Formats: sequence, structure tokens, C-alpha cells
Amino acid sequence: MDLASGVGGKINKAQVLDAVDKYEKYHVHYGGKQEDRNANYTDMVNKYYDLATSFYEFGWGESFHFAHRWNGESLRESIKRHEHFLALQLGLKPGQKVLDVGCGIGGPLREIARFSSTSVTGLNNNEYQILRGKELNRIAGVDKTCDFIKADFMKMPIPDNSFDAVYAIEATCHAPDAYGCYKEIYRVLKPGQCFAAYEWCMTDAFDPNNQEHKKIKAEVEIGDGLPDIRSTTKCLEALKQAGFEIIWEKDLAKESPVPWYQPLDKNHFSLSSFRLTAVGRFFTRNMVKALEFAGLAPKGSLRVQDFLEKAAEGLVEGGKKEIFTPMYFFLARKPLSDNN
Repeated sequence: MDLASGVGGKINKAQVLDAVDKYEKYHVHYGGKQEDRNANYTDMVNKYYDLATSFYEFGWGESFHFAHRWNGESLRESIKRHEHFLALQLGLKPGQKVLDVGCGIGGPLREIARFSSTSVTGLNNNEYQILRGKELNRIAGVDKTCDFIKADFMKMPIPDNSFDAVYAIEATCHAPDAYGCYKEIYRVLKPGQCFAAYEWCMTDAFDPNNQEHKKIKAEVEIGDGLPDIRSTTKCLEALKQAGFEIIWEKDLAKESPVPWYQPLDKNHFSLSSFRLTAVGRFFTRNMVKALEFAGLAPKGSLRVQDFLEKAAEGLVEGGKKEIFTPMYFFLARKPLSDNN
């Protein structure tokens, strides 16, 4: 029932079906163009997260991201370690002010704040996710030290040199322009301090002339609210152009003993992450269908489930063919002498 009541976020429940129509039309499968997605990214991404957040929370919990995973490690354990790794790479110290760019409902924000005893501010442009995040902060007892700002990460209402560290977890892939996004992050970060991120990227194995590769990329874009998935090379170039010094970078998916896409693979079954398995997604789909038929979930809910299912298939295929990664990691520093 939480899933059913949450579908649509802040969208009027009677208008969810119309929002699904408009969202789908942004994408290649429905004749949409990349230029339109870039130009209207705020509307597209907001519609996506209003429509999809309750499904994410139902399936993933509070942290909506993949993780490098060891053999014998549960999905939940790997997600927490993935977040701790960021905190350790940034060298976070108690009392520091940290910015989470594109924070979702704040799962990583709360985990990193508790792990490092820092004050974390989440930046998010989706009102529904912020309301949900504030409630979860209160429940977790971090509402006095952690908060949210509703804003576009392409133009942050934040003074220059405000934060001791900045991180982004599978979030800045929603930006229509990597350079513009990284430049804003550079501006709000204090000189000499670091920015770390996990980026969704197409790898060097992606062939833009391969029709199957293009189909997989389009499935991920519609299922995950993305204007365009950039290459790892483009991300690196944008970071340098923004003024950052690259400390190190690597696609962590290459060294994950358990494939990052395993929770979504239809050939894999797990009781601990049952809702993400093929059987779990089958049950979810039929539950949503029944709730929508009974009027307990808004019309259009099943269509949201369908494009999320399409994304899952694209992600698994992209992972198996090694043309896509959700964890291109980089650690970059803003120079002490800022000449930008």
C-alpha cells in the first residue's frame, strides 16, 4: 500500500497517466530527441522521480544505487560499504560540511553522516523526495545535523567555497551538460578539497554504430530518466575542463567479484533481495496491476513498472556486454590556488 500511495509523488493522482505519457515521449523509443531531453531535463527528471521513487524504495530500500560486491557479501552490506568507501576516499573528518549532489531520499547521506560524524546537506530538485528524506532523517535522528536544499545542480543557490567535500552517487548522469554540473560543484567546494563520484557511463566497448548497443543505451535512458549517457572519457574531460585535478579514476565494475547487475538478472534468485529478482518483479507487477484495477494505485502505475522493467533488462545486458558501468569512480581535487 505504501508503494501504491507513493506512485506519482507530488503529481495529482488523477494526472499520473498524463505524466507517464509526457515522460515517455521524451525518449527514443517514443520518437523523442536528445536535444529535447537536454532542454527539458528538469521537467523530465522531476517527472521520472515523482513516478519512480516509491518503486525504488520498495525494491532497493533508502539507497538507490548499485555497488562493487565481494563474494559472500549481501547486497545491503555492499551498498553500505560502497558509501563508506566514498567517505574514506574523501578523508572526511568529524564536523566537516559535506554536500551530496543529487541525494535522492537521503539513504547515502544518512549513512555517510553517521559513519563520518559529518554534517551532510543533500541537494535535490524533486520536492517529493525531499519531503520523504526529511521524514527519514527525523526517524534516523540526524535531522539536527543533516538537511536538504531544493535546487537544480546546474545552478546551486550556494555561496562559493562553502563545503569541505562534495560527492555524487549515480546522480550527475542526469545533468544535460557534465561540464556545467562539475563547474558548479567546483565553485561551491573549498580550495584544496575533494569531489568524489560514481558516474553512470558508457565504456570504451560501446559502439555508437551498433544497433543492439544503441537499443540497450535507449532502454537505460528511458528507464532511468537520463538525457544522454556519457562516456567515461567525456566525464574525465569535463572534470579537467571545470578545473579539477584528477587524483585517480577507475571503472570499479571491472573488479567486482559479484557482477553489479546480478540483483536484476533474471537468472539469479536471492531471498535477501527478493523484490529485485525476476520472481519478485513478477509479483510486484501483478500487485500493481491489481491495485491499479481496484483504484488503490493511480492509472499509469503499471506503465511506470513497465519502463522500470525495460531499464532493468537494459542494465543487465549493458553490464554483461561491458558497454555500460554504474560505477565509474573518480576522486578529484580543487587546487589551492583557484585560477578559474
